[in-house]
Amino acid sequence: MNETRAVATPSTASSGTAIRWASRQKHWLAAALLLLALPHVPGLNSDFGRSLLSQMGIAAVFALSFNVLLGQTGLLSFGHAVYFGLGGYAAIHFMRAINLGLPLPIPLVPLAGAAAGLLCGVLFGSVTTRRAGTIFALITLGIGELVYAATFMLSAYFGGEEGITASRTHGPAVFGIDFGSQLQVYYLIAVWALIAAILMYAFIRTPLGRVCNAVRDNPERAEFVGYNPQRVRFLAFSVAGLFAGLAGGLHAINYEIVAADSASALRSGTVLLMAYIGGVGRFVGPVIGAVVLTWLQVSLSGYTSAWLLYLGVFFMVTILFAPSGLAGLIALHGPIVRTRAFWRVLGAYATALVPGAVAAIGAALMIEMSYRVSTQPELGTRMRFAWITVDAASAWPWIVAAALLAGGSYLFRKSWPIVAAAWNRATEESRAAVTSAQPR
Repeated sequence: MNETRAVATPSTASSGTAIRWASRQKHWLAAALLLLALPHVPGLNSDFGRSLLSQMGIAAVFALSFNVLLGQTGLLSFGHAVYFGLGGYAAIHFMRAINLGLPLPIPLVPLAGAAAGLLCGVLFGSVTTRRAGTIFALITLGIGELVYAATFMLSAYFGGEEGITASRTHGPAVFGIDFGSQLQVYYLIAVWALIAAILMYAFIRTPLGRVCNAVRDNPERAEFVGYNPQRVRFLAFSVAGLFAGLAGGLHAINYEIVAADSASALRSGTVLLMAYIGGVGRFVGPVIGAVVLTWLQVSLSGYTSAWLLYLGVFFMVTILFAPSGLAGLIALHGPIVRTRAFWRVLGAYATALVPGAVAAIGAALMIEMSYRVSTQPELGTRMRFAWITVDAASAWPWIVAAALLAGGSYLFRKSWPIVAAAWNRATEESRAAVTSAQPR
């Protein structure tokens, strides 16, 4: 009996250790299961859906790398696409070498992008991180324009306007996987995205990551206690460049081409929008922003030519009504979810949603008609808006659009006190529940 007990005890202990580990890592395990199941969800189980998921994964890694600079270290960069683009070029050349016979598997290609991003981060970071604030932002903008211009001048490496192409299927197959299907490409991107997210999360929890927060909040105090703010900024900049280059490598695998737009100011602006829309104050914020913005880019561009205008409006609305981003807005509702008044909050939201939707329809109709008349006159004035046909040359569609916008906006503004009252009631119930739960 003693021998049996001696054998069972280590097994029970190891089982308990595994359970505790799974409990601590439950969020990452849930993320892994979600990534595993997403490409099989109805609506996403087509090549288009899986391509969209792949783009979201790449954007999430890119946005998280930008958040290492902005959210963790307080460095606003206007040229972060430099490291994405140069990492992508390094990865595409590495892929071409594999196509020519280099005996390395395609899944290692993103490492070439990460190495290039780190190298360029060290090179440019040694210059840019000597200053912070506005000067840092302007220097990164200058470097971004410099690299973008070089992609057209040094065509031997960058391929000029046509870019550089390679094939992800012409390489050694790993377990019979040749990455010919979009599903295989998605899983490769998902694995690298999860690894990158775990590593960046681990980085912000290291002593260096905590010092980055200190330099962001009060660089003078950080220097007073013995840390060199410039060195901390340089290290954070290098880490951000590494993961941006990794995202560029994933981009090269997904599209099998890297062109000058991968290092453009537009891409730098896009990652900035992702970070702010999602929320730079929380780790998951840039991921949410990347998913939402990528979905909007893909979906809106298929329905309207004015999709960039809608993105700009969405960004402005988010900054005005949710300055902490979508992640902050979600977290704000956390304390009141368990209260009975939370359902009143949802009802108040529904009350405000109706006039808000009416105003949005009116605004969208005016935008679409204005865009058709001013930028697409060759298509005529008759156009489809949702399920109806309107004539932008007639006065009635403009009158109806203005009435919907004005009336919806007025009623939406009138619904704000209802939302505020429901919110205050839920907040009071949440505070009362916390107070009653405290030991006396």
